[in-house]
Amino acid sequence: MAASSTRHGVVHFIAVRLAATLALLLAVSFVVFGLLHLTPGDPARNLLGPRAPSPAALAAVRAQYHLDRPFLIQYGYWIGGVLSGDFGHSIRSGEAVTAALADRVQLTVQLAGLAFVMTVISAVPLGVMAARRAGSVVDRTVSAGAVVGVGAPTYAVGLLLLYWLGQRLRWFPVFGSGRPGWWSADRWWHLVLPAMTLAIGIGALVFKLTRTAVLAELHQDYVTFARSRGLSERAVRALVLRNAFIPVATSLGLVFSFLFGGTILAEVTFSLKGIGAYLASSVTFKDIPVVQAITLLTAAVIALTALAVDVVAVVADPRVRRRAMS
Repeated sequence: MAASSTRHGVVHFIAVRLAATLALLLAVSFVVFGLLHLTPGDPARNLLGPRAPSPAALAAVRAQYHLDRPFLIQYGYWIGGVLSGDFGHSIRSGEAVTAALADRVQLTVQLAGLAFVMTVISAVPLGVMAARRAGSVVDRTVSAGAVVGVGAPTYAVGLLLLYWLGQRLRWFPVFGSGRPGWWSADRWWHLVLPAMTLAIGIGALVFKLTRTAVLAELHQDYVTFARSRGLSERAVRALVLRNAFIPVATSLGLVFSFLFGGTILAEVTFSLKGIGAYLASSVTFKDIPVVQAITLLTAAVIALTALAVDVVAVVADPRVRRRAMS
């Protein structure tokens, strides 16, 4: 009976969070669509770009984007197209935004994913080790390095890695993204340096969060009690790591969403054709359909990642589950 009630509570929590996430994405889509109307001037002229439009071209654009209809009806047409995968056409190139984003999204996901893996396999173990040896030379050295990593600008780290590991030592490529494809070794090899650039800064933050979480658990009364009962250090360590998992997992979820939306500096530094660099150039050229699509896509990734983190926390930790169902 209790197990059934718990499952019902978890399902209810997930349903409520999913509904809230969908409502948030709907609100974000409304704001994103409003970008077209918030820019100064005629929306039809903005969609045609900097060239001087003819009356016939203006009329065609107004008809295509329903700009002669009320605002809410325009939004209805636009969100209907978005739900079917149609984000309109780029002002600069004239190609469909969905097609233009396809390869760029793949590259950015690969870059963010590789940087995320580098962050997890380096920052989390270092944070655990530093917490277990708090105050030691190892802890102080790694913590000092983390402070430098947090404060170092992404572009400066990228340029430094480019110079030493790419130009001087010639260990990694310094330009481009290699041959496309999920399983292309050349693509992944080209992404090592930019992923390392992102992982250094964000990994330093994850290290600090992991160290703080594990150190807080090590000072809890249950650790002293477990040791007094004769539990081995391995068993005590397992208890500490399990209880520290939730704040660490939450930070890692936020890290991935940040990486996906924050790759712009790394992509520009390493001349990668991802959505970050595409967004920067689209803002410069006022390519509104592209800016709308990338902004909405990034918001969706962040919102869905936050939802996944909340679900994992509720399922994995009984304490969080009790608070969520209370």
